[in-house]
Formats: sequence, C-alpha cells, structure tokens
Amino acid sequence: MTISELYKLYQQCPAVQTDTRKLNKNDIFFALKGDNFNGNAFALKALEMGAAYAVVDEDIDASNLPAGRHGNQLIRVDNVLETLQHLAGYHREQFNIPFIAITGSNGKTTTKELIHAVLSSHYKTCTTEGNLNNHIGVPLTILKIKPDAQIAVIEMGANHQKEIEGYCNIAQPTHGIISNIGKAHLEGFGGMEGVKKGKGELYDFMRAHNGIAFAFHDYDYLHEMSKGIQQIIWYGTMHGVVCGYMQAAEPFLEVAFTKGLSFHTIKTNLVGGYNLPNILCAVTVGKYFKVPDENIRYALENYVPSNSRSQLIEMGSNKIILDAYNANPSSMKVAIENFKHFHAESKVLVLGGMMELGEESVQEHESLVRLIQQNHFENVILVGGNFKTTHQNFRYFNNADEAAAYLRQRHFANAYFLVKGSRSMQMEKVLTAFAQ
Repeated sequence: MTISELYKLYQQCPAVQTDTRKLNKNDIFFALKGDNFNGNAFALKALEMGAAYAVVDEDIDASNLPAGRHGNQLIRVDNVLETLQHLAGYHREQFNIPFIAITGSNGKTTTKELIHAVLSSHYKTCTTEGNLNNHIGVPLTILKIKPDAQIAVIEMGANHQKEIEGYCNIAQPTHGIISNIGKAHLEGFGGMEGVKKGKGELYDFMRAHNGIAFAFHDYDYLHEMSKGIQQIIWYGTMHGVVCGYMQAAEPFLEVAFTKGLSFHTIKTNLVGGYNLPNILCAVTVGKYFKVPDENIRYALENYVPSNSRSQLIEMGSNKIILDAYNANPSSMKVAIENFKHFHAESKVLVLGGMMELGEESVQEHESLVRLIQQNHFENVILVGGNFKTTHQNFRYFNNADEAAAYLRQRHFANAYFLVKGSRSMQMEKVLTAFAQ
C-alpha cells in the first residue's frame, strides 16, 4: 500500500493510536516496536476493540481475526515507525500554514505551552501534547492537526545528533526557536559542542529553507549559531522587537516590558526568573502573528503550569516548588540560584540525580554540590545518581521514597522546598511526605 493510499484511509478515521489503552472505535492502530514491547502482538486486540485498521510489520495469522473483522483491515508494511513518519510528512504537505518548531536544552516545553496559550487566544492552533517530542511524538502531533488549523507549534526533543534534522524533514517548519543551549544529554551529544551542533540542526533547516527564527538576543551563542538565517526576530532584556526584564520573582515571575507592548507588566503563575526568556519569546511570537496585546496579556497571566515544571504547590504551611520533570547541570544551577533569593523562615533543597551526562556525570554532580555549599544552604537532601559519590555532608537517600520517609518524620512547617531532579528519579514522590 502506498502512502497516498494509506492517507485516504487515515482521512476517513477519527485518529491514529499506538496504544490500545487509548484506542477509540474506528481509529487506526500502528503496531510500533520497542526494546521491551511489540505492538504487532496487540494488532488483533485493536481490531477486536473496534479499530478500523491495524498497521503491522509482521505476519499476523488472519484466521484469528475477531468476528466481523476481515483480513484487509490488517495493513502489512515493511516498518511501522517509518510508515507513521511518512504518513505524518504526507499530512504536513497538505498545509500552507505556519509551522513553528521549538527545541533547546531547557525550557522548550514551557515555551511551547506559553506560545500555544498566546496563539490559541486568536487562532486555531495545534500543538504538541505534553512532551510528545520524540521520533513517535512528533509524527503523532502532526497527524492530530485538523484541516481548519491556522498555526501549528511542534516541540522537538533530542539526545543525539541528526535527530532534530529528521524531525524537521517530517514537520517542515517555517519558523524555528532554540530556547537555549545547556548541559543536557551530554552523553548522547558528545559534549557541549555536540549539543550546539545537534540543536543547531533546526537553524540549519531555517537557513536551507528560508525560514524565520525567533531568538533571545542576550545569548551570545545564538548570534553565532544563527548566522546565515535571512530573517531573525530578536527579543531580549535590552535589544529586540520586544524587550523586558524581571521585576519580581518571589515566588511568581513578574515581567516589566520596556519595548514592544502597549502595557507594561505581566504577572505570571510561573516560579523562577529563568522563565523570563520563555515569556519574552511567547510575547514576541504573539506580536509577530498580530495577536492583540490584551489577548497576549490575558493568556500569559492565566497560564498555570500543571506538568511538574515551575509549579508552586502549597501543602499545609509548607510551599513546594516542584520542578521535577527534568534536570541537567544548567537547569539545576539556575533553579538553585533562583531559590537562594527567596525570603523564607526555612528553606530546603531536595535534589535528585541528573542523568545522561556520560563521563562528565561525577564532575557535574560534584560541581553542583560545591554550588550548594557556596550558597550556604543548611537543609539539603540529595537523592540517587552520582550524588552518592560526591564529597559532602548532606543527607543522602537512594531514592525519592526514602527521602519522603525522612521528610515525613521531620514534620517541617512554614518551610519552602525546591524539589528537582531527572524524570527517572520520580522526585514528585517526595510530595507524599506533606499529604494531610
């Protein structure tokens, strides 16, 4: 079956699914494979549950088809993942609307959410759900774009080179944003220069296809990386079409604008001054696409994070900054530095180990410990990873459950907590210590 033939079937179906637990009647099921799963084993179950078709890349015994189902509902292809990606690319080609791609080491999901909040206040906007930003999530996001969409916002994550390039070939972005470059996925990228090269593949696509970049003027490395892109829309604290600075950040970020808007301040529900570039980016994108100023302001002031990113949670008399979706040396550093400026009766750091740092992991954990010591934090809890091998006298636990048990015994009151760590550390489990 050709992609164009499969596309005709796709147009007749409500949605594409890769998980039978999310399957609805008449969806198309794509039987993806992974290291620990094989979707082909669930193809017949998908048809039994009402899937219109199941796309498979292994021979399935049609004699076991559920009652009322027939063999041509099993679509045999050479590679299900590649077929999913090609179908998404074919769907992308049907649109003549802006496609905004976002990548970066830190802040890309928050930036994506803020941009979506702004644009959707004025346009029919489709965006990446959650953090479905990988080789499966990018095509699934594109295949959810409906014919009436006016703008698409696609988040692209990566942990090795050539990954962003592949996503760009599918999504064909017209506009690109690199939120920043930091010490994330050093193992896969091969160091900081590898991170720049890998994330810079988005700029490479912009250069080659006459795309437009939105970039934070304060980051010198973005000036170098973006050379050759014909149109760059800058924003920053001092230079750009939109300029602003952090007016307050305890606990929530307030931004004062000096250029580009008819109003002067935005009071957000985001914790951390490190979100300033994300806010400026969302404002700049909104202005570029002619979203009314009041829509921009309303959208950003009413955006509330709910994905373990820059969340402020009050539990009893304690306040917890939960930023536990991801962590790397760069994001840890700015989170700690932001936290040190908070005025509180008691402050507690609860930090989980950082992953995918390769040979630099021990050194980066040691550097983080030194930063904590230099800032004279007294209540510090370290959890898992290479924190175990660092030279420090802080409390250490192997996992978040152990840390929660300790906190439960301490009965903290009127304290501020910063809870941060890599996703695999599941640092949100610490919150069970404060449950009433």
